[in-house]
Amino acid sequence: MGFLIRLIVIALIIYIAYRLAKYMMDPKRKIESAVASGTFYFEDDRTDPRKNFHIAFKGVLFAGEKYMGTGEDSGTVKSIFVWTEDSAKLDALGKEDFRFLEDEIRKNYPDAQINWKNPIEQVIMQEG
Repeated sequence: MGFLIRLIVIALIIYIAYRLAKYMMDPKRKIESAVASGTFYFEDDRTDPRKNFHIAFKGVLFAGEKYMGTGEDSGTVKSIFVWTEDSAKLDALGKEDFRFLEDEIRKNYPDAQINWKNPIEQVIMQEG
């Protein structure tokens, strides 16, 4: 009986450690934490070019949708659309901030054309 209890306790400890590690490595938790703290974080699955990426920057959460090329360029990302759900927070960002974000995206996707969806496009145009 004592051996069975020890085995159950060890299994429980292993399970708790596994769940804790899985929680700490969760990209969704990391991006939410970066948004809350106002730091920069780029979350992207480079192995899956069809999966959207997320960027946290100065308390704003951006999402990017990747589009693959056709023909000879079918293996590379050729077009990216970037938007945010919370446009009220865009007032704190300037043109240089968007330039920084563009540079970070280009580090991962150098051949892609980056398009900013409204209202981000309007903020960039207003800055001149």
